[in-house]
Amino acid sequence: MGDKAGVVPAHHELVVDALLACAVLAFTIPTSMIGYSFAVWGRAPFWIEVLVGVVTAATMFVRCRTPWPAVVASAVCACVTGQTVPMALAAFSMTAEHRPRRWQYVALALVAVYWVVDYMDPHTDRSVYLNVVRAVTLIYLPALVGTWVYAYRRMVWDLRRGVREREEIAAAEERRKIAREMHDTVTHAVTAMVLSAGMARDATEPGEVRELTATIEDKGVQALSELRELLTVLRHEEGDLAGGVDAIARLVGEAKATGLHVDLRLDVPPEGLPRQVSHACYRLVQEGLSNIRKHAPATRVLVTCEAVGDQVAVSVTDTPDEALHGRAAGRTGVRAAPSLGGGYGLAGIRERVHLAHGRFSAGPTPEGGFTIAARLPLK
Repeated sequence: MGDKAGVVPAHHELVVDALLACAVLAFTIPTSMIGYSFAVWGRAPFWIEVLVGVVTAATMFVRCRTPWPAVVASAVCACVTGQTVPMALAAFSMTAEHRPRRWQYVALALVAVYWVVDYMDPHTDRSVYLNVVRAVTLIYLPALVGTWVYAYRRMVWDLRRGVREREEIAAAEERRKIAREMHDTVTHAVTAMVLSAGMARDATEPGEVRELTATIEDKGVQALSELRELLTVLRHEEGDLAGGVDAIARLVGEAKATGLHVDLRLDVPPEGLPRQVSHACYRLVQEGLSNIRKHAPATRVLVTCEAVGDQVAVSVTDTPDEALHGRAAGRTGVRAAPSLGGGYGLAGIRERVHLAHGRFSAGPTPEGGFTIAARLPLK
């Protein structure tokens, strides 16, 4: 039975089938040997009784695949040998393993066969009432109990499948979460380090070189610290994800140190924000500044993070500036950091915003720049 996959081990089913086959043989062969068996038309030859008993026992090994061999063979066995126990086993297996659409009619047919055999049995009373009671109790009731067993197995199977699906969804979400954190932490730090290293290569003043190398060192230490905090969270130890709105000013200061022209509008009480919302704001600003370093360093940048009613609006917008482009051409301005492509940053920010039940947008501005923005609920 396909629905029982993972509920009953295959070797357990084989053991049960073998025990049921032995039970059928124990009820048919000995009674035929001692002459206690009978057929509804009189008495069948011994070899036919043995053959019918063996065939009925063999059908127990296919009862989990199809119910019909056991149903037919048990009914024939009852008519040839007078043994009705195989019919009870077949009725139960029919509904416990398969539950055919019209199992009630099949069960009633077996009840009728049982009643005829029981009524014809020379070793029992010929009471119609008792014959009916025994037929319903020993045939229809096992079939009914089988439907409950079938429903229970299906419920267990559905629960296990649901658990596996939830585990897979949770694992996929954890992988995405780790990927987002790794991308945002490493990309931002490495971009700043590469940009500072390029500026240090072109610097001529020893003091400027020392300042840029110190910036590289600081960004490396910061990246290691954030990675350590991320590992702490993944190990389920005390700790929290790095960065919140209180760290946005630091991001802007670091961007200015690498030559970007950035203005900041920050008007959000950091203690009043949910952790997930605060972290999403931080990562959006971090991703926006990293993208500007890589793709549009000679622009003016506006970073906003303000509380608007019951929401917080955060955005990073760059606007082209001809004067900055001219200075960049003269090698006195900022340079673009090398980009290896990827495209995971904005997708990760979009996922963060949606997880915080906010709205995300990204696209070009009428002035020829680019903006990424989000609105997130404060509660």
